[in-house]
Amino acid sequence: MSGKKVILIAEAGVNHNGDFSRAIELIDAAAESGADYIKFQTFKAKNIAINSASLAAYQRQNVSEPNQQSMLEKLELDYSWHQKLIDHASLRSIKFMTSPFDLCSAKFVASLDLETIKIPSGEITNLPLLRFLGGLNKKIIMSTGMATVGEIDNALRVLYVSGTSKENITVLHCTTDYPAHIRDVNLRAMKTLQLCFDVSVGYSDHTEGIAVAIAAAALGASVIEKHLTLDRNLPGPDHCASIEPNDFAQLVKSVRQVELALGAATKVPTKSELDNRSVVRKSLVAKMDINKGDVFTLKNLTVKRPGKGISPMLIDELLGKKAIKKFHKDDLIEW
Repeated sequence: MSGKKVILIAEAGVNHNGDFSRAIELIDAAAESGADYIKFQTFKAKNIAINSASLAAYQRQNVSEPNQQSMLEKLELDYSWHQKLIDHASLRSIKFMTSPFDLCSAKFVASLDLETIKIPSGEITNLPLLRFLGGLNKKIIMSTGMATVGEIDNALRVLYVSGTSKENITVLHCTTDYPAHIRDVNLRAMKTLQLCFDVSVGYSDHTEGIAVAIAAAALGASVIEKHLTLDRNLPGPDHCASIEPNDFAQLVKSVRQVELALGAATKVPTKSELDNRSVVRKSLVAKMDINKGDVFTLKNLTVKRPGKGISPMLIDELLGKKAIKKFHKDDLIEW
């Protein structure tokens, strides 16, 4: 797993609810939280769902529309907004990213000349889309919610054949449920993905709270994505599985602390530990007054702080030898 800085993506997704000013606010919130990227979703509802496509159970609980197409029409990120959002993100020193969900939108996103493109979990079996995005020779982040190892392997092969190198791909473990149950997360699968495919790996989090995302950082995720909303009580399919700005700021802070804590793989005393070692370790000490010439025994020796004298690990070498001088009770023993 990568030892580099974890890339933190604030997934605005469709949480703008079709409102340009709210999309701007989401960029501001992500920038203020310390996220590296703000990510949206780019699609045309008529291109990604038929009229009769039904809603998922979690969607039915959070929206009033009767089907996917009518729901998605209200959540489109208008093509004309993109460059304005990109420019605003640049002003706020945060990178812009989006996930195209259909080929038309993918071609539009390609025209924006973004550094990185995200492939959402639902498109991992969309061969035409995979071929097109793979041919752009950009950095690609691909989520794997709902996918089998075989499906992930097939998708990666398409990207490779289309022209994207392994070094430019990051695969995100993901559980596609909103919110996802903790028992269904299986974070260790992230490491399995790395072992199977020898690619950079990360985690796209749909659980409530921030604990699981922090755990992913501790396990070595190179990228962590988490949904951001301005208010979890807003109407819409994803707000309830998102976190608000204050929590996202705490997530960023916690992940950065995890990075520091992970440090290096070497096990050596730190400078601060060396400074403390003589204080908290112990030495061989006279348990009672010991006269010169007395033989050291377990009866007249004990172990006490500080650790500035003979290490207790050497007590066997001292037993049976004679004292070279008089030691008073609690004196450090000298050779």
